[in-house]
Amino acid sequence: MPITVWGLAVAQALLMSGNILLVSISALVGQELAVHPALITLPIACQFLGLITATLPAAHLMQKLGRKTGFVLGNIIGLLGTWVALQGLVASSLAVFALGTFLIGIAIGVGQQYRFAALEACAPPLHSRAISIVMAGGVLAAIIGPNLAILSQNWHAASPYAGAFYGLFALYVLALLLIVLLPLPKPTISAVKSEIRSYRELFRQPLLMAAVASGMIGYGIMVLIMTATPLAMNHDQHDFNATAYVIQWHVLGMFVPSFFTGSLIRRFTTRRVILWGCGALLLSIAVNLTGQGFWHYWWGLLLLGVGWNFTFIGATHLLTFSYQPAEKAKVQGINEFCVFSAAALGSMFAGQGLVILGWAWLNLFAIPWILIVTLLIWRLKEQTPSAAVSDQP
Repeated sequence: MPITVWGLAVAQALLMSGNILLVSISALVGQELAVHPALITLPIACQFLGLITATLPAAHLMQKLGRKTGFVLGNIIGLLGTWVALQGLVASSLAVFALGTFLIGIAIGVGQQYRFAALEACAPPLHSRAISIVMAGGVLAAIIGPNLAILSQNWHAASPYAGAFYGLFALYVLALLLIVLLPLPKPTISAVKSEIRSYRELFRQPLLMAAVASGMIGYGIMVLIMTATPLAMNHDQHDFNATAYVIQWHVLGMFVPSFFTGSLIRRFTTRRVILWGCGALLLSIAVNLTGQGFWHYWWGLLLLGVGWNFTFIGATHLLTFSYQPAEKAKVQGINEFCVFSAAALGSMFAGQGLVILGWAWLNLFAIPWILIVTLLIWRLKEQTPSAAVSDQP
């Protein structure tokens, strides 16, 4: 595997460490600075807004100027965002802090292209493994992010959360230096100037529809249930330590399978791995519906993480068969926009959904969406050439 792929995996780990760090403290900062309860989640909402805003422009910018230029600009925006957010904390201004998280969200949105950059750094038969290696960086992030949030509490006198942004700044500096040193491929003239199909023509492909839907539903349902779980556990009198333990194992379930997901795709086809992911999501819901004890939540979220891993990595790999080189920015950009819009909706609906529907009905609400993806992927058996559901180009 080329060194570029391993370097991008480390960059992904640094990016996601910062993301986990930010998620760990943003709601707490919002609670401290907000003048109205409805504004508590404003920083998180702005982060998602920044992420979604960046997806399409980042993909097109990288196609024209190259991955390195795009990633460098993204990290610089992230560094600016950490400084702005820190000023918001020092000044006790929720608006300034939210502006900082918006800029950080843009940096996170640009960084979502790391896995696509890994595809360009290796031969097609290695694509599924390259995606898995980059996503496996999340295991390191699951360790760095929460611990950095804890260790940084005494780094700044103004706020117990301000120190976290020094840590976040350091992570972005390391990622920037790494990207500058990596031999990322440059855009080719043919990829920039070739004919590009319209969105209507592209989405007439059942394969592209299935890939985008798999990424959207896998991510959206994961965020929906993951975000609602701490609230549900609190309602059922589980203490914070139990909740933190459940979330920790959920994150491990999300990223540890990345070490072998690529091998499973090569051996059993992308289509089958996505179907297994849908099955794991459904099994997670089944466990959640059987009870609300600690081990129900633990198994439910562990399976939810595995289901996300299989559907997301599988969808990313399947997507590569749906476009020509000149169309990659257009397809990758719209895919990221759709997937992270679904994640944002899941996060925003989780709290209100739990209050309105309750834990059981919130889980039941997710089932039809998973079944739709299952049907779309299942139909590819007859509608897609064998190359599109295997690891061969």
